[in-house]
Amino acid sequence: MTSFHFELIHRSKKSRARVGRIHTAHGIIDTPNFVGVGTNGTIKTLDNSALHDIGLQLMFCNTYHMLLQPGTEVVRKAGGLHKFINRQMPIITDSGGFQVFSLAYGSVANELKSRGTKQQGGSVLKINEDGVVFRSYYDGKKVLLTPESSIQAQKDLGADIIIPFDELPPYHISPQQLKTSLDRTHRWEKRSLEEHLRNPQGQAIYAVVHGGVNLEMRKASSDFLTSLPFDGYAVGGSLGKTKDELYQVVEATFPWLPDDKPNHLLGIGDLASIEKCIPSGVDTFDSSYPTRSARHGVLLTAKGPLNITKLENAANFAPIEEGCSCLACSQFSIAYIHHLFKAREMTGMNLATIHNLHYMVKLMQKYRERILNDSF
Repeated sequence: MTSFHFELIHRSKKSRARVGRIHTAHGIIDTPNFVGVGTNGTIKTLDNSALHDIGLQLMFCNTYHMLLQPGTEVVRKAGGLHKFINRQMPIITDSGGFQVFSLAYGSVANELKSRGTKQQGGSVLKINEDGVVFRSYYDGKKVLLTPESSIQAQKDLGADIIIPFDELPPYHISPQQLKTSLDRTHRWEKRSLEEHLRNPQGQAIYAVVHGGVNLEMRKASSDFLTSLPFDGYAVGGSLGKTKDELYQVVEATFPWLPDDKPNHLLGIGDLASIEKCIPSGVDTFDSSYPTRSARHGVLLTAKGPLNITKLENAANFAPIEEGCSCLACSQFSIAYIHHLFKAREMTGMNLATIHNLHYMVKLMQKYRERILNDSF
């Protein structure tokens, strides 16, 4: 019997925005919330005790990368991801399905610009009904990833929330190719669910709604997946080439998901998209945007992004943001962090990442307060 459940606290009178709590074996996730991306079991430049201090309630780890290094069996022997990486709070893992997309069709950036045209080849050797054969970037070995082996890997990792194996087709494929991919993804997700239910071990499993920017296929996907006993629902796949297409998909799809289960928007977490998508009822967002920006010296503030590397910051002895209680703001100045970036000291990236994640945690807290006040 899992301790996982969703508690709906309040639905805004102004929109579909909602405040809730996701209860897991490793603690509560207040929603709406931001999920930090820690691909290899760590958010780049930080150790996991720092994440605890920041209060990041949910962290995303990548099954495909953990499978290749150090290997999920090593993590299982360590007692699961929580013990291996020393994290007390909830963890979500993906299925590895995203790699079908990113390795077969090119980078996300190219895909969003409709330049992702590379077909099977390179790291992806074969995609068929059984699953996907990859060539490991780590040691060159062939790896077969199937719905069953993806779930087994996630059982080894022991995350609180797991994702069924799916294919993320590119934006530019034909409607017929999209329908073929969608049907296969549904079969893979059903197989993933069946494998999970053989040994739930206290984990929750979220289905992933697909269909690209085709709203009829999104509706069909929502109908099929909500008929199965998943614990929550994520919206994924290609979400459009523009922000407007993304918002259209989100506005249409989230009302089709059950009110009594949590939901997640996969791979979206920039500030503009969060603000635009919360009113559709999105519970959680994941993105590497705040942490990647931090490593490039772009710090998030209420007045907009601050580029710490600009010369004008060399003698600015104010904190990054007045009133911010994060480690970077409470103990160091803009001038010092500017100096660290110019000197290429890793501590600069560390402090910038701490600040940006702290900013996201506080931002989501403000959104929850606004929803509770029916002002968002």
